[in-house]
Amino acid sequence: MCLLHGALLPLFLHVSLLSCSAWAKVELTMHESVEVYLGDTAEIPCLYNFTDANNKPSFVIIQWFVRSPGDTSRKRFFYSDNQQAIVDPNTNYTGRIEMHNRQGSRLKVKNVQLSDERDFICQINGLAAGNAEGRTQLRVFAPPEAPVIEGVLTGISVTNDLPSKIASCEARNGFPKPNITWYRNGVALMPATGHVNVLTLVTLKPSDFYTVQSTLEYKVVKEDMDAQFSCEVSYFVPEAIRTAESPKVNVIIHYPTTMVELWKESPQGLVKEGDTVELRCQGDGNPPSPFIFNREQEPDVELASSGDVLILSPVSRKDSGLYQCRPQHDDGGHAEVKGEVQLTVHYLDPAVVVPKDSEVMYKDEELTATCNALSSLKTSTVWYKDGMKVGEGNTLHLHAATYETSGEYICEVTVPSLPSLHTSGSVHIIVQGSPQLVGVEQETQLEEATGRMVNLSCEAQGHPLPSISWNIVGSQSWQEVETKANEHVTHSVVSVKVTSDISAQCNASNDMGTEVKAFSIKAIPRVTTTAPFSPAEGSGVIIVVIILCLLVLAVLGSVVYFLHKKGKIPCGRSGKQEITKEKTTKDDIVVEMKNNAKNEEAVLLKAVNGDKKGPSEQ
Repeated sequence: MCLLHGALLPLFLHVSLLSCSAWAKVELTMHESVEVYLGDTAEIPCLYNFTDANNKPSFVIIQWFVRSPGDTSRKRFFYSDNQQAIVDPNTNYTGRIEMHNRQGSRLKVKNVQLSDERDFICQINGLAAGNAEGRTQLRVFAPPEAPVIEGVLTGISVTNDLPSKIASCEARNGFPKPNITWYRNGVALMPATGHVNVLTLVTLKPSDFYTVQSTLEYKVVKEDMDAQFSCEVSYFVPEAIRTAESPKVNVIIHYPTTMVELWKESPQGLVKEGDTVELRCQGDGNPPSPFIFNREQEPDVELASSGDVLILSPVSRKDSGLYQCRPQHDDGGHAEVKGEVQLTVHYLDPAVVVPKDSEVMYKDEELTATCNALSSLKTSTVWYKDGMKVGEGNTLHLHAATYETSGEYICEVTVPSLPSLHTSGSVHIIVQGSPQLVGVEQETQLEEATGRMVNLSCEAQGHPLPSISWNIVGSQSWQEVETKANEHVTHSVVSVKVTSDISAQCNASNDMGTEVKAFSIKAIPRVTTTAPFSPAEGSGVIIVVIILCLLVLAVLGSVVYFLHKKGKIPCGRSGKQEITKEKTTKDDIVVEMKNNAKNEEAVLLKAVNGDKKGPSEQ
């Protein structure tokens, strides 16, 4: 008997002629392998044919054996012939197999286990007709669990000389052994000396399942701070290869600071004395490094700070300068980098006014006042007096001083580019001179009814402050009823009873001189009225009466003209003309009314102007 090997058939069909006899031949067909999932049913066909048609056997023995990989011994678990079929007792297949002998022998193995991955041998014995045997490898597959990845939680420094552990990946309970591949941002990582190391540990558990553990060691760079690492498990299944990808993980990359920026966080805009200034420093290192602050002119003096913030409060002009910050490296092995910012603290000194406080000047004199305030920025100056703007610029010119020139002059100094900076100063101007009575008249003439009281008022300006005295001739009954004075003006009022013609003088005097104002009061005999009244009041009554008379005359004239037009009233120069006579014209009536009005107006004007002649003297 000799062993024959056949050729491969499509889709694993292998015809194997395993044995033949010298006088007969058996053709035996079996698959090279059969693949099945764990727990499924495997079907292994064994097809045979006796090639000698004239010597067909009447008795055929069929036996099935199993042989473990790497083992030359075999163990039978099934026997059959023309009369019987026996499953050998006490084997791993007792109770788990079925046999079908149509067109050969077909073996079914139920509930396939991992231990069933071995060679199944089919032996055909036709006695004198020949014998042969074939072999099929049963392959069992169990997909592993989903891969579990764990990234390194601690930071990894780019300064490490060798690759550092990035993550570990585990695929459990697979069969056959699964494989693990590492990816960075979706690109497979291949082992490279000094850059990428992959350490794999395979464990075969007592249950015959494989667990694969893989560790990725990688030399990180700064660009890996946002990189995503993952692992992929590939495993075999019947007639295919499948993969499962793990979740992606990030790792913390530690790298030194290579760039530092320093800026003014607050306040926004320009800085003035008294502000609180916050300077913030930031670098690109990870983890962020604490910073050291100093001024350029004092590089060895470390300024007290809090982390990455330096607070200066309150600042003054001496705090101006170039500020620096640099990372605090423990090992000192990195090239020093630093950030810089120029801080300028603006200021405005108190205003200085010349002349200072107060200044005395004579009437008609000229004075120049100046107001200056030292500032780091351009300033604007405006002068005010009594809330009114009187000048612009640092210099104020006062020409031909009068008493109205006296008062307090305030200069307001502001910084247009920094409105919160402002100051002010003032000067008090005093104009010195002889008294000056208020009013242009040197003499005032009045008329008043006898027995009436007349108030005479006198007000004088001057410096020193003038005093007022009265000299009254023609009345023994008078008294000062009001007197008041402020810094520059004295005011006095006397009440005089008119008994006869009165002459009064208001005398205003100070150390610089005296000025006099005269009052002349003509006494008018009292006219009996329902109430005493002054000449001014009498004139007012006359005016009202005249106006009323004019209105009455106008109304009467309109009525007469209307009746005349209607022919109701005859009208003529003599007043005796008949209606048939020629009527007077409208113009005649108007002229007559105007003449009357002129007479009335003449009387009115005389009353208003205070004509000294009475009606009896005309």
